[in-house]
Amino acid sequence: MKRATGLLVIEVRNSNPNGDPDRESDPRQRDDGHGEISPVSIKRKMRDLIEDKEGAVWQALSSELNLPAEEFQILESRQTIRSEVKKLLEKDLERFKRTYWDARVFGNTFLEEGQGDTIRTGVAHFGLGLSVSPIEVERLTFTKKAPAEEGKSRGMAPMSYRVVKHGVYYVPFFVNPTAAHKTGCDARDIELFCRLVKYIFAHTRSMIRSMVEVVYGHYVPHSNPLGSFHEFRMIDALTPRLNVGLTRGASLADYVIPTWQDVPEELKGKTENYRDLASDYESLDGAQNEPKENHQQ
Repeated sequence: MKRATGLLVIEVRNSNPNGDPDRESDPRQRDDGHGEISPVSIKRKMRDLIEDKEGAVWQALSSELNLPAEEFQILESRQTIRSEVKKLLEKDLERFKRTYWDARVFGNTFLEEGQGDTIRTGVAHFGLGLSVSPIEVERLTFTKKAPAEEGKSRGMAPMSYRVVKHGVYYVPFFVNPTAAHKTGCDARDIELFCRLVKYIFAHTRSMIRSMVEVVYGHYVPHSNPLGSFHEFRMIDALTPRLNVGLTRGASLADYVIPTWQDVPEELKGKTENYRDLASDYESLDGAQNEPKENHQQ
């Protein structure tokens, strides 16, 4: 398993990529106007796709990668019975590791149980997603024919539709093999993680999140497990930016979207087998894929 640095580039059109419960589910937004996507929301979508064993994504990926369902259960689930998990942690930690994919990849959040040998961190970590430019939020009131209250002629949902008109977000992520021997994570688990990137929005759409798409899923393995390049430099090289003279973007054409071709040769020479997870289906040992054309005006 190689150490890897990644960056998701996400386009949002008239959708809410991640609602803020502290602001009545408004799209998450910083004081400076830039939008946010929380790491938890990305992991939640991955977990949901794996937990739905009858769903198209699990059916396809489990067949392609030959994954047994009993070894790819989800710990962070509404179906989890905490008392049973606690017993498993106490009596058979190895079975616990073999059972829960998200515990192997993201870590075990049952830390409050106080078990000395629980998994305290995972192999894969998402950073906070940010929009390249400040976002503009549109708010609308929805109505429906069937009333929600007795005596009313119609139903009303005041200001219920809260969306970003347009945004380009970037979400950094990291794969750290140092934690793998503690969690039981292996290359098979990370390959599934990589394959899910293409589907995290496409297969979890909702009315409020109908037009969110991963434009690029840059996945850059280091040439050795300890790290071979400066990760922030790689992220900076692949992060989108506004075209010169603009202060806010209204469409994808308003941005310069770097591709692998735009990364300095000095950095490229310290990597192995770059992948674009938004379109690539090769294994981690596969050949380097061809980068897409650059989106710029």
